[in-house]
Amino acid sequence: MTRTRFSLRRLLAAGLTVAATAATALVATAGPAAAATTPGVDVSRYQGTINWTSVRNAGIELAFIKATEGTTYKDPNFNSNYVNAYNAGVIRGAYHFALPNASSGATQAGYLVSNGGAWSADSRTLPAALDIEANPYSGGTCYGLSTTSMRNWIQDFLNTYRSRTGRYAVIYTTTSWWNQCTGSWTGPWANHPLWLARWASAPGTLPAGASVWSFWQYTSTGSVSGISGNVDRNYWNGDRSRLIALANNT
Repeated sequence: MTRTRFSLRRLLAAGLTVAATAATALVATAGPAAAATTPGVDVSRYQGTINWTSVRNAGIELAFIKATEGTTYKDPNFNSNYVNAYNAGVIRGAYHFALPNASSGATQAGYLVSNGGAWSADSRTLPAALDIEANPYSGGTCYGLSTTSMRNWIQDFLNTYRSRTGRYAVIYTTTSWWNQCTGSWTGPWANHPLWLARWASAPGTLPAGASVWSFWQYTSTGSVSGISGNVDRNYWNGDRSRLIALANNT
């Protein structure tokens, strides 16, 4: 994640909605006040060195950790964050920032899996997340792709990730971007958990076809012991036992 991308992501997510839905067996209730939620964070190298024991002691139970971007970048803090979060008892997953105009979805999914985004049934490893959002670089909001080409790219990524790991990837997006750039595609939501990015007091409108969110990134200016400065805060739409069930595919 570049500084430019990080700032744009904040501007986009502050006023937009995304949704996250678990696989059919793990569907949760629709709002954070309606059922138990589990607190979490998402991090990259911009959070610097993290004391994961302090993070866990502060009540954080889940984390998405940046692993890769495109096919040429691996976050330099990923390995230490991924291992140290696990050892501290945090249920964690990797995420990949998609560059659909750089290479195929299959190529990028393979790069993610080969660089930390694989999966194991150890009660602490979530299926990895595809971070697909407005282009922070040149090439236009939708990376210069038509809605059909974007759908095909995403499906290529999802199919490859599933063939390599046996799991349905999580999808991080905003409602506005998704509906614009995929043409309100409903295809993935029957199986792929949706990770919502809307910095507000409520999740708001979900992407076309999505009935429920699984993860909700509700602020970019959170504060957590063990992490210096601001950090994205998230909820899992359920209790820890259901998060472990998602981790273990049970």
